Amino acid sequence: MAKPKIDRAFVQNRIIRLVMVLLALMGVVVFRYAWLQLVQGSELAERMRYQVGHDYSVQSPRGAIVDRNGRELAVSTMTKSLFVDPNHVENPQELAKDLSPLVGKTEQEILDDIAVGGGFSWVKRRLEQSEYEAIRALIREKGYAVCLGFRDEAKRYYPNDMLAANVLGFVGTDDKGLDGIEQALDKYIKGEVTESFIYADTQERPILESIFTPHGYQGDRCKTIQLTIDSAIQFIVEQELDRAMAENDPVAITCVAMDPRTGEILAMANRPTYNPNRFWDYDQEIWKNKAVSSIYEPGSTFKAIVAGALLQEGIVAPNQVFVDPGYVIFSGKKIQNWNGASFGTVTFADVVKQSLNTGFAIFGYDLGATKLIEYARLFGFGEPTGIELPGEEAGILYAPQDMVDSDIATMSIGQSIAVTPLQLITAFCAIANDGILLKPHIVKSIKNANGSTYSETHVEEVRRTIDSATDKTLVGLLEQVVASGGGGKASVRGYRVAGKTGTAQKVSEFGLGYDEGKYIASFCGFAPVESPQIALLVVIDEPYGTFYGGQIAAPVAARIFSQVFRYLRIEPSDAPLGLDSEDISADVGVGDASLRDLPRREPPPPPKETEQKVETPQEQLAPEAARVPSFYGKSIREAARLANEAGVSFAAEGSGFAVSQSIGAGEIVDKGTTVRVQFSP
Repeated sequence: MAKPKIDRAFVQNRIIRLVMVLLALMGVVVFRYAWLQLVQGSELAERMRYQVGHDYSVQSPRGAIVDRNGRELAVSTMTKSLFVDPNHVENPQELAKDLSPLVGKTEQEILDDIAVGGGFSWVKRRLEQSEYEAIRALIREKGYAVCLGFRDEAKRYYPNDMLAANVLGFVGTDDKGLDGIEQALDKYIKGEVTESFIYADTQERPILESIFTPHGYQGDRCKTIQLTIDSAIQFIVEQELDRAMAENDPVAITCVAMDPRTGEILAMANRPTYNPNRFWDYDQEIWKNKAVSSIYEPGSTFKAIVAGALLQEGIVAPNQVFVDPGYVIFSGKKIQNWNGASFGTVTFADVVKQSLNTGFAIFGYDLGATKLIEYARLFGFGEPTGIELPGEEAGILYAPQDMVDSDIATMSIGQSIAVTPLQLITAFCAIANDGILLKPHIVKSIKNANGSTYSETHVEEVRRTIDSATDKTLVGLLEQVVASGGGGKASVRGYRVAGKTGTAQKVSEFGLGYDEGKYIASFCGFAPVESPQIALLVVIDEPYGTFYGGQIAAPVAARIFSQVFRYLRIEPSDAPLGLDSEDISADVGVGDASLRDLPRREPPPPPKETEQKVETPQEQLAPEAARVPSFYGKSIREAARLANEAGVSFAAEGSGFAVSQSIGAGEIVDKGTTVRVQFSP
């Protein structure tokens, strides 16, 4: 049977038609694909992002702030913040009603958030965990996932509440430091925010490549700040300031504790203060760290610096005799002593010990304007210290050429000059540190996020202020202020404390004269004298009732000293301030009376050759001559008394009892000749 003949043309036509149909269909597909990609691509991509995608912000926590021993002072944790998408809110009134009791906002406030419009508006930042859980349950129950959402944000916590608040500062809602260390070192500790996009399912679980998105990013910039502050000493200081506030009812108190060997701040506190966890509840004036940002006239505490200048320039010697007139007049201004009376014939040591305005005014005038300002600047006044804190003031000093006689006299007694508390204690630390001024620091180190050291603070010498020998003499004078002078209430049983009290009239807030009846009481000192480990400044602003620094500021310092000595395990001094029991007057003040109960060491025996000397009676000498007494075995106070009686000047080196002297006992010298005496424990 013959096979049917295949029409080749027919087959070819069918194939051609099929190919054309396929090409047409492909063209439709390509056209549709091109239409979707090129024309509607952006719209569809946005729709997809909305349906299955989420913009995700990854924030690293803010770096911690710790004390010198690693105790946490400020930390950050990640918390949830609630936002609303106003474009997808179907029933604003119902949503506001449901949310109001959960977030602590009124319904109208939530409606105002929704009324902002757009696709995003904050409802509440940094939720507590209980709030987050309650809102999350509401979203599941009411199906609010389409219009409500959460974002991770860092929340700052201050675990010790008010402790060191004025030093630490606080953080605003955008993780920005707004005061204190938080502001000064914001660039180092601020957390980082990284924006990313993820695809997620209906349960907001990452899908596709988004499952590989890192969510535990810690950031590179959130460094840890280690302060020089010791939180235990800070607590001691703040506890005593609270007590002083209750006892004296002042407007404010400021206290700074510092290590004179390193320039490190051990404590810095103000009262009143605030809780940085709720800084918005307090007046902005309370946020200020007055230790660095407030200036005041230091009063008699500044006399320590003037005394150092006078000794260095050779204008006075400790036993130089001075006849106190009771008052002096410079450029028509009368300057008198704190009690308005004359102290008669005294030595310069007494001028310092009794804080005689007349003596400092006269000797300061002899020093002159140029030298007075020069030494003030040498001790760091008139310029910021450069500490790592914001808002530091420079203080106010005269230009020497602008000073009249009364300006020189008043500056010599601590008026007509404005300083910060930090400047004053830094200057006293220079006295405690053999005359060498150090730059103060409150930051010990900065650590990277991985624990390595980014930077570390070292002891930084600024300059020498006065010679070492002069400084030792000055320290001896300041020790006597506490041992038997106006600073007696700063004494601590068994320890040698040096310092100076101050009671200054308060400058009028309008800048004209002084406010009647308003004073600033203060004490600044250091201990133990033989090896100073802590310097302390207490400034009490406008106390009620008693206003003398020796009466109200010195006792605060004594209580702080006493507790810090125990905390740092500082051993008591060998000798009770180098005094004999008969040298302790009954009116020295609280704390000094207990010195009578301390055991006394026997002084070293004098060299044999001095025992055989036969001294000619003093009255047989020429009027301009003096016989050098034997200082061997004497305390500093006894030696000073002997030098004064003999008519020679006296320069003490060291502490304890005299073991040698530069001019032999019994030698005839001109009156006023300086005898350097070496003391040893």
